[in-house]
Amino acid sequence: MLAPLGRVLVVDDSEVSRALIRVNLELEGFEVVTAIDGQDCMDRVLYIRPDLITLDVVMPRLDGFSTAIRLRSDVRTVRVPIVMVTAAAQERDLARGREVGVDAYLTKPFEPAHLIHIVRRLIPPRPSDSVSGQV
Repeated sequence: MLAPLGRVLVVDDSEVSRALIRVNLELEGFEVVTAIDGQDCMDRVLYIRPDLITLDVVMPRLDGFSTAIRLRSDVRTVRVPIVMVTAAAQERDLARGREVGVDAYLTKPFEPAHLIHIVRRLIPPRPSDSVSGQV
């Protein structure tokens, strides 16, 4: 079995959204771990050590923007790419995403291929992912 392309932490309070994102990423070869809201993400992120985090905006306990701020203020998670995957798509939401330092903003409903493209762009290939081309 091939090693996963990277570990993605999917944070969304909707079970349907978590499952949709999980299935699409796993089909592409990513390992996926899920969290039910921002607080669950913060409680587990250091243990999970994701290569990328997807965040919904509207969640109980700790919303996506607050979670992103906390992730960006911790030296251990400051460099982990964050993709907002949310129905909150007004210009003020996008501006807030830029303010808090998210790397990409994807609005629901989304094309799975677009999600995959963003995740592949933000997770650097691992050394074992490339073929040297030598015979």
